[in-house]
Amino acid sequence: MGGSNENRAERMARNGDHALAASAYMGLAVDAMGSERDRYTLLAVEQYLDAGDETRASSALGGVARPSGGDLLPLWTTNEAALHLYRGNADAALNLLEPLSRQPLQRRDRLRAEALRADAWIQKQDPMRAVELMTQRETWVTDRRGIEDNRSRLWQGLLVSRPQVLRSAAEQSLDPLVRGWLTIGSLAASTGQQGVGWNNGVVRWRTENPDHPANMILGDLELPEHLLLDYPRQIALLLPLSGGNASLGRTIQNGFLGAYFATASGLDDRQSIRIYDVLAEGGASAAYASAIADGAEFVVGPLLKSNVTELANDILVPVPVLTLNNLPDDTLAPPGLYQFSLAPEDEAMSAAQRALSDGYGRGVALVPNNAWGRRLLTSFTTEFEGLGGTLLDYRTYTPGKQDFSNEIENLMGLTGSVNRYQRLRANIGGALQFDPRRRQDTEFIFLATDAAAGRLLKAQLKFHYSGDIPVYSTSSVNAFDGRSNTDLNGIMFADTPWTIDPQPWIEQLPAQFAEHWPEERRRTRLHAMGYDAYNLIASLYAARGGNMDELDGATGTLFLDANGRIHRRLAWAQFQRGEAVALPRQENIGGPIQDVSEDGQIVAPDAADDSPWDAGLQEL
Repeated sequence: MGGSNENRAERMARNGDHALAASAYMGLAVDAMGSERDRYTLLAVEQYLDAGDETRASSALGGVARPSGGDLLPLWTTNEAALHLYRGNADAALNLLEPLSRQPLQRRDRLRAEALRADAWIQKQDPMRAVELMTQRETWVTDRRGIEDNRSRLWQGLLVSRPQVLRSAAEQSLDPLVRGWLTIGSLAASTGQQGVGWNNGVVRWRTENPDHPANMILGDLELPEHLLLDYPRQIALLLPLSGGNASLGRTIQNGFLGAYFATASGLDDRQSIRIYDVLAEGGASAAYASAIADGAEFVVGPLLKSNVTELANDILVPVPVLTLNNLPDDTLAPPGLYQFSLAPEDEAMSAAQRALSDGYGRGVALVPNNAWGRRLLTSFTTEFEGLGGTLLDYRTYTPGKQDFSNEIENLMGLTGSVNRYQRLRANIGGALQFDPRRRQDTEFIFLATDAAAGRLLKAQLKFHYSGDIPVYSTSSVNAFDGRSNTDLNGIMFADTPWTIDPQPWIEQLPAQFAEHWPEERRRTRLHAMGYDAYNLIASLYAARGGNMDELDGATGTLFLDANGRIHRRLAWAQFQRGEAVALPRQENIGGPIQDVSEDGQIVAPDAADDSPWDAGLQEL
């Protein structure tokens, strides 16, 4: 019976059902004794690790003493090394794996040890050594599926490596096979495997490396052939570079040019970028006309809403344009005019989707009594109720106040509780023990606020017996204002991936931009917007008014609607211990991650912290 059950567990493991295989091995371990029990447990640990379940793997491995020798020692050692890698301790893993690699091993143990050694060198930012190890490992693999898995594992390691490290390693490598992996890995890591730089870079790489094993990976990616080599050669960028909004224009320009220089090396024919100051040109229409006369094949901008409206009313758009703001809702965009902005409505819609995915179908809202608050409330309610949720109630508050007790008491039903107490006390004629009771039907609060008001509101919600209710908000609560975020602990909010959870291909960029333009630190989302605006050009240019493939951008996952507007799906974070911590992107985590500490780090404000990041953006 044990043999047939072990064969079943092995089949599960081969088929990728690692969690089920781990459970099957643990079941076998329960009925076994001595070294056989340890063997089944170690096999279960291996499967837990392959399933990404570090907690169960660590717990199970803790029940097995380190073998003194024999066949179980390599299995125990590779599991222990893998746990070190999960915890980011590559040196500890290599201290176990390097001696093991010099010993005679069974083929199965050899393959696992070499793969983990490669993973460790990826963590240590030495991708050349990792490629060499995985290339050697492939010679010990005898079946096609194993070869595919080997290349796929190497590819995933390259994707999480830093682009500049990969480029440097490629320049140093003398082995064309290794250099080919590093070169295509660098291209993928720097472009996120999307956009004109990636597509044209792949064409060039394939021409130079027709027989390279990485072509197996590229074939599996199903590259969009219609995008290859199709991009505008001259681009015009229309921005406010003088006047009161010049700082906003320069910030977007820096992000835009950053994306261009990251991409230009992958283009056979370099693009030219011409930049026009809208104010100096005499307005948006005049700047657009100048760009067309100069030979622009695609126009990006303008930024200000008034300029976007002016442009839409004055032109037939002979050359496509991507504006950096939206037209009013009642204005129809002419064909060829696309709209891209950091619209807060997208964030409110994201909050509605997140609350529902977390299992909450009934909520209340607290928003500021201004146009911005009403827009967010409308977007949130429309999305939430359209997806089956119920908004039970809402209240508005006046920004700038210090005390929001009335608004919170009315929203959370505390006023009625107090009135009932007062009537009962009057009837009885004496003092009573009394604890106000808030409404029990709401499962979460949607809170539209900036950081300053948010600190007060969150603290006062706690004071008014509502501190345990999950709170969802938008990026405006994450202000980079240099002040402690401890009072915001527990609030979850939508924001740009650039800001809170950058993908590997842009992971280093926010810090680099902050180093070069420290005065723009509070406007870092505009860097991301400029970066995405450049990368959208090739997709929109190739779409020619049709459907655009989704773009995994710095401001979110970008997609085009039927009216020419670019929308964003946001990343999510939560304030914990005074810090913004990224939340899982696509998993249903069953409610908020609980904050476990009231401690936060106080950062002294500097000259850049005088105003909220979006004070000039809400109504550009």
